[in-house]
Amino acid sequence: MSDLELNCPLPLQYEQIVMAHGGGGRLMQQLLDSIIQPVFNNPILNQKHDSAVVNINGSKIALTTDSYVVKPLFFPGGDIGKLAVCGTLNDLAMSGAKPLYLTCSLIIEEGFPIAELKRIVESMQQTAAQAGVLIVTGDTKVVDNGKGDGVFINTAGIGIITDNVDVKPGNIQVGDSIILNSDLARHGIAVMLEREGLKFEHHIESDCANLSGIVQELIQAGVEIHCMRDLTRGGLASGLIELATTSRHHIEVTESALPIHQDVNSACEILGFDPLYIANEGAFVLFVPESQTAQCLAILRRHPLGEQAIQIGQVKSTHAQGMVTLQTAMGISRVLDLLSGEQLPRIC
Repeated sequence: MSDLELNCPLPLQYEQIVMAHGGGGRLMQQLLDSIIQPVFNNPILNQKHDSAVVNINGSKIALTTDSYVVKPLFFPGGDIGKLAVCGTLNDLAMSGAKPLYLTCSLIIEEGFPIAELKRIVESMQQTAAQAGVLIVTGDTKVVDNGKGDGVFINTAGIGIITDNVDVKPGNIQVGDSIILNSDLARHGIAVMLEREGLKFEHHIESDCANLSGIVQELIQAGVEIHCMRDLTRGGLASGLIELATTSRHHIEVTESALPIHQDVNSACEILGFDPLYIANEGAFVLFVPESQTAQCLAILRRHPLGEQAIQIGQVKSTHAQGMVTLQTAMGISRVLDLLSGEQLPRIC
């Protein structure tokens, strides 16, 4: 099967930015590949990892930055402050780094309640303190009423990587086991239900959590982690597609192995969403040698954030480089592709 047959027709070319350009899907990838990446082109950026890994005086340092525009600001299981800290810690963790320091920049809309701002920054501090990191510098800007939607947050983080750790998409190997630590789609559904004021029989909370602790346990136990990716914008499917494309491997996932809570799955069915493309904030995938699968699962399952850990797939040796396929319960192989944008905007 040729590449031409595998790809959907390209979407219309845009002369202005649309919401889908920030959704983690095909339009965002085109924006990065055609406009942003060529301008900033360099070997570190081209690794396409969650964090940049640089060598400073013999030490491996991970550096990352992210911005948070979630709506609503407060949702079941978290808020924009907790989300900003956890999201940045997780990006550092995905490169195998132990987080050390964070920055915090606030863009606040005129008229925003000071009591709510205090609640947000206290949430940030509490989350950072629990992770053992300090928020050491930042910036504050105020924009006109009606121009900022409450508050936006940018955080950057820095961490250190030990010499024996080398985690990146380029290290993915044929035969690697693909392991998922937790259930899928809870964050996106929790935020969407809160935003729209929808009520379901079961209360759904975001999985927003700091993953750096569980990752450090794996590293300290000597698990040979080839690659990791937290499954934020675009969910599991988009994350795996990006890794398959970067590493030029075929990733095969078993649908029956994917852990999705029944209440989340029911909400997706009612609302017409595919849980494979919905954002998570406490779920990540690991690529480890097949021989270390059992050890990795045992370590994960001892941690509260890894109790549901399961092998969901494997890296295959076929001609289908850069492809992700889903083996369905009906025995059909479904090719996963990037959506143009995102099913649920403004969820992180």
